[in-house]
Amino acid sequence: MPKAYWVAHVDVDNMERYKDYIAANAAPFAEYGARFLVRGGTKEIREGTMRSRTVVIEFKDFETAKSCYDSVAYQDAKALRDPVANGDMAIIEGYGG
Repeated sequence: MPKAYWVAHVDVDNMERYKDYIAANAAPFAEYGARFLVRGGTKEIREGTMRSRTVVIEFKDFETAKSCYDSVAYQDAKALRDPVANGDMAIIEGYGG
């Protein structure tokens, strides 16, 4: 079964308040076995434009990735993020071949 990924590109307007979101998402991410592959870091844009922060999180499968996002605990954490950041996020199934 292929793994799945959250791929997010985010602009953070208030890093101090964004840290509240980071603290709050730890519990649902642990519960659903999330593993960060990319969390910020140095980047060099070669084509197009991107937001300032990129995050890639791995889950064991597509259903688990969706369940984590839909969970009450994650939605509570997301409510802390929404006023201080703008972003784009997709849940993507990995290559199973």
